Amino acid sequence: MTFLKPLTLTGRTVILEPLAREHHDGLVEAAGDGQLWKLWYTSVPAPGEMAAEIRRRLALQEQGSMLPFTTRLLGGNGAPGRIIGMTTYMNIDAATPRVEIGSTWNAASVQGTGTNPDSKLLLLRHAFESIGCPAVEFRTHWLNHQSREAIARLGAKQDGVLRSHSRTSDGHLRDTVVFSILEHEWPAVRAGLEYRLDRRGRDRGQEQRTSGRTVARN
Repeated sequence: MTFLKPLTLTGRTVILEPLAREHHDGLVEAAGDGQLWKLWYTSVPAPGEMAAEIRRRLALQEQGSMLPFTTRLLGGNGAPGRIIGMTTYMNIDAATPRVEIGSTWNAASVQGTGTNPDSKLLLLRHAFESIGCPAVEFRTHWLNHQSREAIARLGAKQDGVLRSHSRTSDGHLRDTVVFSILEHEWPAVRAGLEYRLDRRGRDRGQEQRTSGRTVARN
């Protein structure tokens, strides 16, 4: 694999940096923010399983089928902040080229703050504009309605459902929903993501100004 190498992607609210073993403690803390491993429809590693998950993802990177990232908040002056989760390019098809964006999770306290659309914008932009993918894929559990709605909000189209496709960690059969974004759809998807991030930034700025006036009055 030569077209996908470890790299750092910097957005408006997050930094995606190559997953490393030294991220272990920060990832354990992030997963503990909401005890995400207890959510039955996701595959977030429990604290005692984090080291094995890091090794698994790095092994797949060595094999050329995955490029894993650690997600951090963007700190002051653009510096990396605290670790909030993980994401990956996976099921890499170097010949097409085509990738799936998946195995993603974020700490509960940052969900709904814009970190996920910012992360997706970074990964999609790199896939379409740097790698030259004709399509990018997303997959999720049929019963994970939150994930399905989030993928649809990106502008991805549902391709179909793979019934009894795989087994979850507790042994149950999972129906997998497959979505994709095609290259000619990317400009509209990019515009939608940028609009969401711009609006969130304006709302955050308004909240800060309102808070400042309230403090001044008090």
